[in-house]
Amino acid sequence: MNFELSEELKMLKEMAYKFAKTEIAPVSLECDHHEKYTPEIRKKAAENGLVGAWLPEEYGGAGVGILGNSIITEELSKVDMGIGLNIVAAPFGCESIFQYGSEELKQKYLPPVCAGDWVSAGAYTEPNAGTDASGYKTRAVKDGSDYVINGNKMFITNGTVCDFMVTACITNPEEKKHNSFSLIVVDAATKGVTRNKIHGKMGIRSSDTAEIALEDVRAPQSNLIGKEGRGFVQLMHFFDTTRIMVSAQGLGLSQACLETSIRYCKERTAFGAPIGSFQLSQKKLSEMAIQIEALRNLVYKSAWLIDQGTPDYTLAAMTKFYSGQTAVFCANAAVELHGGYGYIDEYDVQKWYRDAKILELYEGTKEAEILTIGRALMAK
Repeated sequence: MNFELSEELKMLKEMAYKFAKTEIAPVSLECDHHEKYTPEIRKKAAENGLVGAWLPEEYGGAGVGILGNSIITEELSKVDMGIGLNIVAAPFGCESIFQYGSEELKQKYLPPVCAGDWVSAGAYTEPNAGTDASGYKTRAVKDGSDYVINGNKMFITNGTVCDFMVTACITNPEEKKHNSFSLIVVDAATKGVTRNKIHGKMGIRSSDTAEIALEDVRAPQSNLIGKEGRGFVQLMHFFDTTRIMVSAQGLGLSQACLETSIRYCKERTAFGAPIGSFQLSQKKLSEMAIQIEALRNLVYKSAWLIDQGTPDYTLAAMTKFYSGQTAVFCANAAVELHGGYGYIDEYDVQKWYRDAKILELYEGTKEAEILTIGRALMAK
């Protein structure tokens, strides 16, 4: 069993972090304060092969797989999780197109995203349907060669900046809930699509989040991903993959909290000694380091298994759950170690504290992950 990264992945890791320090760090605070999305950084990232890097080269990706993409996500998130999300989630929703879409859909939508020219969104969550994916109300009715779609979506990443949306719609209302909906690609500029940016988020404020209304929106039936009524299965596979990306966000943020806290504990003195010399400070740092090391192994193993064609979706749920727990713990510990300074925006730890909480909410709440893990254990 070899835990060593390949030379290619080591170079990718170094390059991604250098890009983040050079391009993201100088604007991080401004983008957080003003909720500013960063298309110019996304475009530069694409030029460096960091957008859609998990996709094969034939569709414009770098072909580094889910493990390589997780490493990119980790390194970008060490600097700014929100701006990093603008890069690694630019293809958000493209996972389903790649896994289940026609070759025509793949060729039309995937290369422009990898090139940094287009952005995708996954229009799944609704005002009353989040974790309960079977509760969707958005309807798609056939009319000639089109679907006519009506409904509302909520908390959609990339919602106001995307060029197209992979949209969950009820297409077979007569079927049981899990067999009733499908995934359909909707071009964002289509008549009847209304998008409103959500302001005032606690964290990841540079990432775009929106509410979307669809009123008599027409999409060609050729934009159906896979077969009708298979949306639930497709969506579960989508989340089982993207949860690894989200977990890598938590890994990067946690590592940043630890490294920053170690530096601060060496520099800050109290009672005539560096605060890092005190056992209670060392306890916090040690617990952070232990959890991060465990999380890194979970993230890398889950990603590697997907690349090997043997995904473990229970392990992915464990990884996602532990990532949120670790990030929240590390961010909280970092603020405490910084004391009053950790509470002001002169120090990044206050931002990381605000960013961390979303990792226990999106791509499956921590409670949903526990249910997934528990069901799997009881099925053995």
